[in-house]
Amino acid sequence: MLQTDLLIIAEAATEKHAENESFKSFLARHDAARIDELVLALDKITTAGIDCTQCGNCCRTLMINVEEGDAARLAAHLNMNIADFENRYVEKSSAGTLAVMNTIPCHFLSDNKCVVYEARPNECREFPGLHKPGFNDRLFATFMHYGRCPIIYNVIEALKVKLDFAG
Repeated sequence: MLQTDLLIIAEAATEKHAENESFKSFLARHDAARIDELVLALDKITTAGIDCTQCGNCCRTLMINVEEGDAARLAAHLNMNIADFENRYVEKSSAGTLAVMNTIPCHFLSDNKCVVYEARPNECREFPGLHKPGFNDRLFATFMHYGRCPIIYNVIEALKVKLDFAG
């Protein structure tokens, strides 16, 4: 059974910190292609069993990067020009090279649903990223979200079982 209780997941992240550090080292010693294959399969099963609209924790807790194409797509979706969109919703670095949504939770989260889903930023489209190759190259980021995202939590726990990880 999949764990979706965010309190239990957050507690497990704290309790299993040392175990997860050991697991990251364990994963680094395994064939990366095999790990990608297992993670992809586990992600498909897990994602099918979890309704993200019952959670919305990523949208409530993450800083969302906004690329130039994201801003243009969102502005068009909202019938705004890009400058007005950026002034209202985006914060840029002093160099103007990095942009993020200017609030946490995201402006566009309502009742755990994205009200701009069709136009959402690329980072949102890709999260939690378990479908992408190179899982072992993203261990830091993945485990950073282990206590936040039920999909990541369940995939990691299932991966431990699949690989007979003893902790």
